[in-house]
Amino acid sequence: MRILSVSLITAAVSILTLHVPSLPAEQSGGPIDLPAGTRAVLQAKGDGVQIYMCTDAHDGFKWLLKAPDAKLLDASGKEIGSHFAGPTWKLIDGSQVQGELIASKPAPEAGSVAWLLLHAKAGTATGSLAGIEFIRRTETHGGVAPASGCQNSADAGKTARVPYTATYTFYTER
Repeated sequence: MRILSVSLITAAVSILTLHVPSLPAEQSGGPIDLPAGTRAVLQAKGDGVQIYMCTDAHDGFKWLLKAPDAKLLDASGKEIGSHFAGPTWKLIDGSQVQGELIASKPAPEAGSVAWLLLHAKAGTATGSLAGIEFIRRTETHGGVAPASGCQNSADAGKTARVPYTATYTFYTER
């Protein structure tokens, strides 16, 4: 039974991937534009939290991003994977990829985390995500570190979990 369910999950991800290439590559009009010759192969909504830790920086106490913790959802709202520290995206079939930041730009919506372009970290892409070259985060809502609660040594080590959503699009080079 377990082999059958894994096969069904793999088939579902394959079907999802086959339907996504028809997505137009969204243009961002800035530093997170994709290189020529890329195509979208998977798009998922990230729905979760950005986790911040209050840390003593050289210029005072600040909230620093520790990690995201989000579910990845397909267009119908079905969970297809997760997004966590690394940054890493992992599908329910076990496929995964880690990203390295290339560029960012401020989100158009106040209080929302930046839009990002990441390159797949060499040697980290496996399974159905093995061909991924780029990951782009857009359409962010929320997720910015709190404006207060991290002022002095009494706050050091505190964490804040800030809700956010985003669109993650995965690209290959043609």
